[in-house]
Amino acid sequence: MECSASVLVVDDDPTVSDVVRRYLERDGYQVTLVADGASALATVARSRPDLVVLDLMLPGIDGLEVCRRLRAADDDVPIVMLTALGEELDRITGLQLGADDYLTKPFSPRELVLRVGSVLRRAHRVEPAPEVLTDRGLVVDVARRTATLHGAPLALTVREFELLAYLMRHPGRAFTRTELLESVWGWTFGDHSTVTVHVRRLREKVEDDPASPSRIFTVWGRGYRYEVDDA
Repeated sequence: MECSASVLVVDDDPTVSDVVRRYLERDGYQVTLVADGASALATVARSRPDLVVLDLMLPGIDGLEVCRRLRAADDDVPIVMLTALGEELDRITGLQLGADDYLTKPFSPRELVLRVGSVLRRAHRVEPAPEVLTDRGLVVDVARRTATLHGAPLALTVREFELLAYLMRHPGRAFTRTELLESVWGWTFGDHSTVTVHVRRLREKVEDDPASPSRIFTVWGRGYRYEVDDA
């Protein structure tokens, strides 16, 4: 059973919400249910949960806008999106906005519980020893889970932080998208666009010119590698 982390479930379908609540509570989570985007934002502001399960199709303020507002406020609360089958554009947009994971409806409630646990473990993992990764003004403190660029803090999501730290730990090594999905996300299968979107977001935050990167390079036909400056 998981520790009693708090999960906010945002979905306007009461049947889906009730099933998700029962499965999460069975694993020991404290669950709050809301049915619209405005209530979700108010709940996060009032009593920040450990994770948000966010349906994108909501009345009023939709899920994408909820995600956008949370990240604009530099809130790094982990977000697991629920998207409709075939809505690839919404899924990619959600990842670009900073969501940490996603499931496509219809989904297995048990798989959702596993995804929630995976994201939370990565968000709160304690490293066995201090580890600070540095490169050209970029400082990633793995134990404290902080990242700064030229002294300014970087607002990274859980997955962005994990991906950056993983690449920096293996400078010069090219990883396929499949390898990154397995090592960073813990998935043995999944949509490779997830990695592509997260690399794009990282470049926007750590590169002087994201269109001409000097840290995270694309290795055509393979994937990505991180290069350090040894000068």
